[in-house]
Parts: sequence; C-alpha cells; structure tokens
Amino acid sequence: MSGTERSGVVGMSKDFARVLALGDDALIAAQRLAEWCSRAPEMEEDIALANIALDQLGAARLFLTYAGELEGRGRDEDDLAYLRDDGEFRNALLVELDNGDFAVTIGKLLFLAIYQRLAYQRLSAGPDARLAGIAAKARKESAYHAEHAALWTVRLGDGTDESHRRMQAAVDALWPYTHELFEGDVDGNLVALREPWLAEITAVLDEATLTRPADGWAPSGGRRGVHTEELSKLLAEMQVLHRAHPGATW
Repeated sequence: MSGTERSGVVGMSKDFARVLALGDDALIAAQRLAEWCSRAPEMEEDIALANIALDQLGAARLFLTYAGELEGRGRDEDDLAYLRDDGEFRNALLVELDNGDFAVTIGKLLFLAIYQRLAYQRLSAGPDARLAGIAAKARKESAYHAEHAALWTVRLGDGTDESHRRMQAAVDALWPYTHELFEGDVDGNLVALREPWLAEITAVLDEATLTRPADGWAPSGGRRGVHTEELSKLLAEMQVLHRAHPGATW
C-alpha cells in the first residue's frame, strides 16, 4: 500500500467526506473504464463502456462540485479531481484496481454498479435535497450499468470453458475488495445495503453458473486515504495535463 492521510483532510466534516467518497468512486471508475476505449472485445462494447464511463464522470462532477461547496475552501470540481494527491482521495480500493482482462472489468462493474444503484436509491430519499437530486439522476444510469454488467457476467460465466474460467477467476480476485464498499459510516446507513447487494449479486452469479467466494481477507483503507500504488499511477496520467498547464482553458 502507498499513500497516507494528509493533514489537509484530517477532521473533514461528515457531510463533505460522504459526498467526496461518492464522487471519488465515480471519478476513478470513469477513468478506468475510459481506458477500454478502442480496446474492448467488440465495437458495440467499446461504445458501451465509453458511455458508462461518461455517466460515471457526469455523476463525479456533480458530487465533487457539491463536495467543494460543503468543504467551504473555494475548491471546485477541477481542483478536487486534478489537484489532490492519492492520500486525499476517498474512493474504495475496488475502483482503482487495474482493469485486468475483460472479465475483471465486468466483475468490477457488476459489484460497483449494483452498490451504486442501491446507495443512490437510498440517498434519493434522504433529507439532503441537493444530494437527493444528484442521487436520483445517477440512480437511473446505475440501473443500466448494473444490467449491462449482469448480462456480460452471465454470458461469460455460462459460456465456454475458457470464458467461465476467466469470469470465475475475476470474481474470486475481486471479492475481497467488495467488503470495503459497506465499511464504516460513509453514508450513515449504507452498511445496511450489504444484504440486498449480496442477494442481487448471488442471483447473477447463480445464473452465470459461478460460485460466490467465501468471505475472508478484506483489504481496506481507501476511505481513509490509504491506497494501492495503482491509484498513484492512474492519477499521474489523469492529472498530468492540468498540473502542467494550471488554469488553462480552451
């Protein structure tokens, strides 16, 4: 693991931390999905993943803009996206992991999208009207993301011997990282979403003839700013232009 908590984010308000984590999950997921542009196994999937990445980016912009307002330090969405170091990001470790093969990317999307849809649904009925509005919009997009990932999971899991092997390997490798999605108190009651999330995931895995892994090792730290080296590399690529030309517009 690399990255530590920076003094500038210790003691952040609960509301700011909550919205920042939602924005960071979406932002880093968008960056990873965008890496598939021109590399997906078929043209339609190339376009589909790019569109999902854009959906995630759109949600990230709304969450980060609101996070900046809650923080009250004058930082906007660009400041939060491009001018923070890895230790200041609050995304779950799952979204920063390398794409791996196509099965790994589909597994990541399945686990994240179902979590996001459930989380956004709860937030859309919450007392924070601004957050509820953002979540209501993002929920509709997440429903499509979850459906898309589920269809591919079944297609790969219940396909050839090789596609089944790769999809099961992806699920096994990613499963430990799913626990962090429900860790702590990022949004008060999101920990309660694990049971409905498990029910949906189990149904998809069963249809795909895949085995749900047993719970065990559960890496965490992303919500506290402790990340893998993979996030540092991702941020170096994502932030280089903005940092090289601060304040530039076109």
